[in-house]
Amino acid sequence: MTSMFRTVMGPDFDRLHPELRRRFSVGLASGEACTGRGVMERIWHGPAFVKPFLALGATRNILVPEAARNVPFKIENVPYADTYGRETVTFVRTFDLPGRSRRFDAQMVLGPQGDRILDYLGTHQHLASELHFRAEADGSLLIRSGEHRFREGPVDVRVPEVAGATAEVRESYDDRAGRFRISVRVVNRYFGPLFGYQGSFEASYTDIRGRGVRPGLRPVREESRA
Repeated sequence: MTSMFRTVMGPDFDRLHPELRRRFSVGLASGEACTGRGVMERIWHGPAFVKPFLALGATRNILVPEAARNVPFKIENVPYADTYGRETVTFVRTFDLPGRSRRFDAQMVLGPQGDRILDYLGTHQHLASELHFRAEADGSLLIRSGEHRFREGPVDVRVPEVAGATAEVRESYDDRAGRFRISVRVVNRYFGPLFGYQGSFEASYTDIRGRGVRPGLRPVREESRA
């Protein structure tokens, strides 16, 4: 057995920086979780009309409506088998903004054929997007989202481009600083950049075999379709 990320990326996984290979080796096979702690130098959002939509998403732990600088940050990557037996890794980000904390939740789920990873967003997994992973020449990792789908009960529809967005995540390792660096941009085809953040963090690893996932980390609702 191997991590879902190595499974999906194949030989390209070995082109990643060793620290990125370690970080994206978390999974049921390794029995390890990864926790990153650091600072987001900048959290930003697009024009003023975008903020109400970000605020609506924030009610389900999707995106962050505030803009801020030098925000303490934590990301928790914990593997588990979901209700439907699929390998899942949490990507739960907590931003300690002035006066309150915000969470941006996602769960990456390995598809049933083991050939793709779906990114389920928020507390109720209503939004899903297939992710595309690529190792860059410098050993960094580029992740791009595909089309988004809204799923609830019998409903399974593609989110129209005018309402959807493409997420691009770039993660690298800075050998001199001994830290991971991350940059996230969410862009709508028609309205331009909507949301993003950039910063750095250090990672620690924990053996979670026999422990399970801490309360509050798993979604309230799990979607059966993959």
